[in-house]
Amino acid sequence: MKTTIKILALVFIAISFTACSKDDDGFETLTATETVNITGLETEILALVNIHRETLGLTRVSVLTPAYTEASGHTKYMIDQGKISHDNFEVRSRNLMTTANAKVVLENVGAGYTTAESLMNAWLNSELHRKNIENPSVQFMGVSAKQNATGSNYYTQIFIGR
Repeated sequence: MKTTIKILALVFIAISFTACSKDDDGFETLTATETVNITGLETEILALVNIHRETLGLTRVSVLTPAYTEASGHTKYMIDQGKISHDNFEVRSRNLMTTANAKVVLENVGAGYTTAESLMNAWLNSELHRKNIENPSVQFMGVSAKQNATGSNYYTQIFIGR
């Protein structure tokens, strides 16, 4: 299972990083020249989200730089605070409505999970988190996984729909 996830993750990254900057419909997507340093854990989370969405007949989500930037900043904030929270979500949401033309912004947070699989299981077993992952109105995601000084993982996942 882990080998399959890693292979799928690499495929998703390759596809995500080969799009053009703006489509005719005005959507911004990642280009090969943009730098978004997603970790192996972040890549696995993206792959698992897309595998789950596809089993439900939903479209895959791809990484969007502004969503990743907001997710990363919030993960650092939670580590500094020493707790998980949705503090300042309205600020992140407003930023993404402006910078990424978002109409829908959704957020999942978590901490302490050591694997992408355990985190996804927790989110899917929570009605509100699962609804965010399964929302048919979203096309993009930013996901951040970072460790605090003692090695505990903190996560922020932001979905965007246009």
